[in-house]
Amino acid sequence: MAILSKSAFGCPNGKIGNMVYYMLKGQPVCRLIGEQGEPSIKQLANYQAMKVTMVLIKQMKEFITNSFELEARGTVKNAHNLAVSYNKKQALQGEYPNISVDYNKVVLSYGELPGARDFSISKTETGLIINWNPESYAGGHDGDDILMIQLYYPLIKKGRSLLNASRRDSAQVFIPIEESMIQQPIEAYACFKSADGRQISNSIYLGNINGTVKSAQEQAAQERYITLKTRFDQIETNYLTQQRQIEMAQKDEDKAFRNLKVEYLSLKEQLAHLPGGPG
Repeated sequence: MAILSKSAFGCPNGKIGNMVYYMLKGQPVCRLIGEQGEPSIKQLANYQAMKVTMVLIKQMKEFITNSFELEARGTVKNAHNLAVSYNKKQALQGEYPNISVDYNKVVLSYGELPGARDFSISKTETGLIINWNPESYAGGHDGDDILMIQLYYPLIKKGRSLLNASRRDSAQVFIPIEESMIQQPIEAYACFKSADGRQISNSIYLGNINGTVKSAQEQAAQERYITLKTRFDQIETNYLTQQRQIEMAQKDEDKAFRNLKVEYLSLKEQLAHLPGGPG
């Protein structure tokens, strides 16, 4: 995309050849259109990174519209653009085709308002309890600063925004969670916004509840391990049984047993070095 300079003849609007001209937040811009060749691995990685980021940001739209609104003021960018840019660069992990979100690096706000320290999050049977120490952060702040909370359910790719969850000086908030959702994996984030809406703090990652969701690469590795482990358990039982019978009868190993032994030792070696197992 290119930004055009205004001239005495004004700026074009619409399609001319393989270029499209249009206005974006008051600025005339143009972009190239046309047929594209086979995408490279780098392009495919960029497509996947954008898709993964957009799935995440879409479920946090309400929070982001409020948290990045201050930074977007007076620029040609909007809150959504900023959120996509920050998180595509900072909050992804892995290589194509296994790019996923690194949830503890997600960015939901940037600002100069002091945050708070000693945040903690815990689960009850009916919801989440979030605690913090409003006095532990060095720097001025007001007790009536607003606590904003963002919850994200990665397994079902759903978000929940609480834009006025509590006040800074309350030091604790309880967030009710529906019974159908309380066992879901949850990623939680927070930031403070001044009561007059003129300042905001950096967002912080509160942590994970109910365990993390495995990436496609991790899930594939676990499935391979389970398949191999199932086969090994079957072979091991047969091998150990025959080994005891041979030892008790003091017989020589026959060809069938030697083949079984080779497979048993091979599977045992593979399991020792295969990712996806317990721990």
